[in-house]
Amino acid sequence: MSDRTRELNLWTSEKKCRKLVENLARRHFTAVYCACAREAAEYILKQSADAHTVGFGGSLSVADLELTADLTAQGKEILNHGFPDLTPEQRVEIMKRQQTCDLFLSGANAVTLDGCIVNIDGNGNRVAAMIYGPTKVIVVVGRNKIVEGDVSDAIRRIKDKSAPPNAMRLGRQTPCAATGFCSDCDSPQRICHVTTILDSKPTLTDFHVLVVNEDMGL
Repeated sequence: MSDRTRELNLWTSEKKCRKLVENLARRHFTAVYCACAREAAEYILKQSADAHTVGFGGSLSVADLELTADLTAQGKEILNHGFPDLTPEQRVEIMKRQQTCDLFLSGANAVTLDGCIVNIDGNGNRVAAMIYGPTKVIVVVGRNKIVEGDVSDAIRRIKDKSAPPNAMRLGRQTPCAATGFCSDCDSPQRICHVTTILDSKPTLTDFHVLVVNEDMGL
């Protein structure tokens, strides 16, 4: 790709990201445009100043920001059920504690350009903490998660582009983990159990959305 082509693509994606920020703000979210992942990380670190406990919702977008070391150095207690060597009981306990942590960090599976945040979960712990409980929620949205369509298009994006690689990543025995294509299965190991649509900011949640002009997560 030439520098000029890259420049034009970046200009186009910035316009789309900024339009999403405007539309999220109209839905009463605290929406912030970030030119790059580093800006998003710096914003989160500033917002974490008063937090004692920080929950991670299992998001690759957040994991890509590599925040754990900096937050730990600040003295935060990290609640991440994805840490290795945890027992199943420890994972469940951490997920429960995430519901009332000071700061909860997550990504989103898809966001419509007009500002609806759409997610599909297996357990529902991530979307539960996103909606109510934590003192502050910050959701990181890469430009690749923006859908120029309605909620049904967002759900289709999740099932086509997010669910199969996530099922494979999690070692699930599902058709999509083998084929790479959603078959709307009834497998007991499917990761698509809970679908949520945030039409606007949950009333009692201090909810921030960082729209990043980079591809982040799946």
